[in-house]
Amino acid sequence: MNIHEYQAKDILKSYGVRIQEGIVAETPEQAVEAAQRLTEETGTSWHVIKAQIHAGGRGKGGGVKLAKNLEQVKDISSQILGMTLVTHQTGPEGKLVNKVLVAQDVYYPGESETKEFYLSILLDRAKGQNVIMASTEGGMDIEEVAEKTPEKIIKEWIDPAVGLQGFQARKVAFAFGLTGNAFKEMVKFVTNLYKAYIDIDASMFEINPVLKTSDDKILAVDAKVDIDDSALFRHKNLADLRDISEEDPLEVEAGEHNLNYVKLDGNVGCMVNGAGLAMATMDIIKLSGGEPANFLDVGGSANAQTVEAGFRIILKDPNVKAILINIFGGIVRCDRVANGVVEAYKNIGDIRVPIIVRLQGTNAAEGARIIDESGLKVYSAVVLKEAAEKVKQVLAEVNA
Repeated sequence: MNIHEYQAKDILKSYGVRIQEGIVAETPEQAVEAAQRLTEETGTSWHVIKAQIHAGGRGKGGGVKLAKNLEQVKDISSQILGMTLVTHQTGPEGKLVNKVLVAQDVYYPGESETKEFYLSILLDRAKGQNVIMASTEGGMDIEEVAEKTPEKIIKEWIDPAVGLQGFQARKVAFAFGLTGNAFKEMVKFVTNLYKAYIDIDASMFEINPVLKTSDDKILAVDAKVDIDDSALFRHKNLADLRDISEEDPLEVEAGEHNLNYVKLDGNVGCMVNGAGLAMATMDIIKLSGGEPANFLDVGGSANAQTVEAGFRIILKDPNVKAILINIFGGIVRCDRVANGVVEAYKNIGDIRVPIIVRLQGTNAAEGARIIDESGLKVYSAVVLKEAAEKVKQVLAEVNA
């Protein structure tokens, strides 16, 4: 589950991580009030207005701007609120901005210069360990840094059974070239950040940039946090931070039916039981000349209700030209799935795309017979190759 920058910063602050202070606002008037409060609390007279969406690259898209007085706070927040912000992570459709974060300007002058760093914590699945990724090239696209100057990225792996050790936090601070109070602040920053990452069952923390101010404070200017969905039952307060307006409507609807759905850009809808089978099914679709339109796992106990819900979600995608249902009857019998497909087809009514149903496992032959004798525009298959050939055939007919 992704959360907004302002929510992520609240979490970090509760763990002793110094942040760029800010107040969220949903109207220009609230933004002005937030700026006034920040001036009283922090003494800053300049403020940064930051669009709150679940995507990076906001600054390049015009979603982050500096306001030097209250009049500019109101004008800039009026421009950003309600805009459709397009970044390299949103895609061309962009995202609607419903909230802004009015934040203190932390790039104040001083005797020493400010410096920006990149810092993230995530799980390295190959090693089965958490890894801290750090770079002196903060504020830039880390993907570009990794591609062009990989030597500027430092990695420090942490054994989850042991936890972050003091020398590892110091190693990161040394890699940044820090000394004195800035060094001590960075060690504390890394230590507290890792504790927050572990405690909330996060799958990713990304702070870009981490700022060393001119008076040697270390703070998070931005924060992206991704929380493991499977752990939310342990964190009811964090589950309440979910903003479904930032999520794909079809994925939200699928979640309401306990379906695992991810929308893709292809033309063949997939409905399967099991993540591994779903991946194989998408490969088959590509080999047949099509492109998968989604990942949809109905789970091991598919029935008429889940199949119907899956149908309705897939059919809401206008790009879908055919649907491939690929079910392995282990826990569930194939004949029950076939009856569910037929029942769902009749309940939905006017389905104008061809459907291929591949059933394998318990009572597979009986399931194929039910499909073939239904009188509906549904084609049965037994082996994957046969299913792929039927997908190729129906796509050719659709495109003819």
